Amino acid sequence: MLSPERLALPDYEYLAQRHVLTYMEDAVCQLLENKEDISQYGIARFFTEYFNSVCQGTHILFREFSFIQATPHNRASFLRAFWRCFRTVGKNGDLLTMREYHCLLQLLCPDFPLELTQKAARIVLMDDAMDCLMSFSDFLFAFQIQFYYSEFLESVAAIYQDLLSGKNPNTVIVPTSSSGQHRQRPTLGEASMLEGVEASLFYQCLENLCDRHKYSCPPPALVKEVLSNVQRLTFYGFLVALSKHHGINQALGALPDKGDLMHDPALDEELERLLAQIPGLVNSVTAGPEASCLPARTPPRVGSPWRPLHHARKVDAESDGSTEETDESET
Repeated sequence: MLSPERLALPDYEYLAQRHVLTYMEDAVCQLLENKEDISQYGIARFFTEYFNSVCQGTHILFREFSFIQATPHNRASFLRAFWRCFRTVGKNGDLLTMREYHCLLQLLCPDFPLELTQKAARIVLMDDAMDCLMSFSDFLFAFQIQFYYSEFLESVAAIYQDLLSGKNPNTVIVPTSSSGQHRQRPTLGEASMLEGVEASLFYQCLENLCDRHKYSCPPPALVKEVLSNVQRLTFYGFLVALSKHHGINQALGALPDKGDLMHDPALDEELERLLAQIPGLVNSVTAGPEASCLPARTPPRVGSPWRPLHHARKVDAESDGSTEETDESET
């Protein structure tokens, strides 16, 4: 049965909204690049497996950044993959620096830009030094807002700067994706001294912006809810409020609520199943108290099913390897 959304849209609009052409083009490119291997089991099976991976969200693993950010579904899938792969960082209570989080991102996307990681870290750290430590949950929710809504936030930064300089909001020029890359975000020192901009005026500007960014901005009603709670706010204060808003996280749908962030029953069950297949490991876990008198035995090494990534040396070189903790780690 077709959904109401599907029935309300013409075919070409529905296909464009779901970015079907993007995935068809990518599938054909992969088919041509690997036609010798694919010919062994058939083109039909290849397309079936490709679109199954798109539905499951695993199609973005180890892909180039241009593909990862190509569609809203790709961005949500990457956020979900990053959470599932590295949630043990939060589970163990580890605190990492911005550079270390960037290295984790590069494990999933070798050419992930450092600038995006820096912007996400700035939401957490505000005016603290960029080498301060951050918790996994704080970084993850800030990264979600920065990564998924990156173009929207560039336009918001432009509007904020114009409001600070006293320009008429009705004449604000929203930057394109190319020009937005060169616009600097507001400096925190000046913005903090001015205590930001008037929230109601800020929302009037963002309301029109949300209409133009139909698939890459938070729901306007939730943006209004965020801004209605204050009289004035700074740019980074706005980003912090977005990253902590329960409704915006639910609307995006990539991550669980903060209280459930460390729980993934399906993945835990799969890990237990895989661990049970490692010889000697189950016996050492399930053995009785008398086994504690036996000498410890190192379980055999199990080869990874993935081939080593070509950027491993680069990632190691970029990590500062620092393990020093400071009092500034509290966020």
